[in-house]
Amino acid sequence: MDLGLKGKRALILASAGGLGGGVAETLAAEGARVALFDFDRDKLAAHAAHLATTYGGDVEFFVGDIGDLDRLEEVRAETQSRFGGIDILVNNTPGPRPGPLQGVTDPDVWRKQFEVMVLSIIELSRRVLPGMKERHWGRILTLASSSVIQPIPHLTISNVLRSALVGWSKTLAGELAADGITVNMVVPGRIHTDRVDQIDAGIAAKAGKTVDEIRVESLKLLPMGRFGTVDEFASVVAFLAGERASYVSGSMVRVDGAMIRSV
Repeated sequence: MDLGLKGKRALILASAGGLGGGVAETLAAEGARVALFDFDRDKLAAHAAHLATTYGGDVEFFVGDIGDLDRLEEVRAETQSRFGGIDILVNNTPGPRPGPLQGVTDPDVWRKQFEVMVLSIIELSRRVLPGMKERHWGRILTLASSSVIQPIPHLTISNVLRSALVGWSKTLAGELAADGITVNMVVPGRIHTDRVDQIDAGIAAKAGKTVDEIRVESLKLLPMGRFGTVDEFASVVAFLAGERASYVSGSMVRVDGAMIRSV
């Protein structure tokens, strides 16, 4: 199936690895021109080189803090200059430090994480819209967390702030429906990434258990009996980014292997 991504221009946030990196790879494999943005220069450069060597397309990368709105604007402008526009924006932000709600006692932590996880996405999305409207084509995809549907223990900040993007994404989808721009959220379940390993290690340390014991307990909660792969998740994002998903907008698409219990 041709997803209609060849030659499309995509900017993917937090894309040196993990879910964002997997999405960048799948889009590149489908023929899209991709721009990566993350804070780790070495990982970012290595991933960009891998994509360029493997798929032979246009790959750009930019280093910076996702919470820095001035830097985001520079990246947007430079991507548009080099590619001639941005057709696809994949919003993705790094996960905050795990911990209970009552453990977050500094208001500045909330302010900083709001800037990184919410305001950055709202502002960057707003700034790519003029070009998308002019071309009457665009895709805005936000990678979320199952916590926006079912709060996850120990992930307080993520539970609270990512949920704010649900209302934003749905509202924006309605406003842009007549402009040929679709807006969707993609919700991962337990997808195996370094972030999942870090969370499991933290839970194990607090519980006085081994990581393997925590992993066994986690797998018992998954109907498929396994974690999802980054490739499985990224394939859904790529479909939503392409031509064949032109009538899918305002949706929150789950890639969770039936893990989330709510309807």
